Amino acid sequence: MRASDLVPRVCLTLAHLNRVVYFVCDTVLWGRSVGLAPGIDQEKWRLWAARHYCCSLVLSLLRDLYEVSLRMEQAAQDRAAGEKSASQEPLGYSVADEETEWLQSFLLLLFRSLRKHPPLLLDTVKNLGDILIPLDQLGIYKSNPGVIGLCGLVSSLAGAITVAWPHLRLKTP
Repeated sequence: MRASDLVPRVCLTLAHLNRVVYFVCDTVLWGRSVGLAPGIDQEKWRLWAARHYCCSLVLSLLRDLYEVSLRMEQAAQDRAAGEKSASQEPLGYSVADEETEWLQSFLLLLFRSLRKHPPLLLDTVKNLGDILIPLDQLGIYKSNPGVIGLCGLVSSLAGAITVAWPHLRLKTP
């Protein structure tokens, strides 16, 4: 709600609302597992929890992608301002070189943008690692339990880093 830009504000607000519904569903499932509400349809509530968790992560990833695109745009403008003259085409230039050069330039710009903004990198890695869990539960993307465990470990490490070093936590602009 405090974000100055509309996209992060909407994404974060909806992500937080979905996370609240996920926690409600998770609490209902916990109540069933300890015997407080034995009549609860466990599969229905598990499906609702997975849906809302997935929505929360997708919205968080959209916010991350938006932030990455802003950082890449700024890095491209900085780079263009720093270049004084355009380079000449090398001899033997082909269309294949142009396509791979575009991809290399994009990946280099992405790398430079994320290197300058570690909190954004950590948040994106954390959300990408977490997204496999609900996708697997919903049957959208079935994955190996080992891969899900590895992604969960990477996500947990990224989250632990932000707890240990709070300055690496992604803040709302």
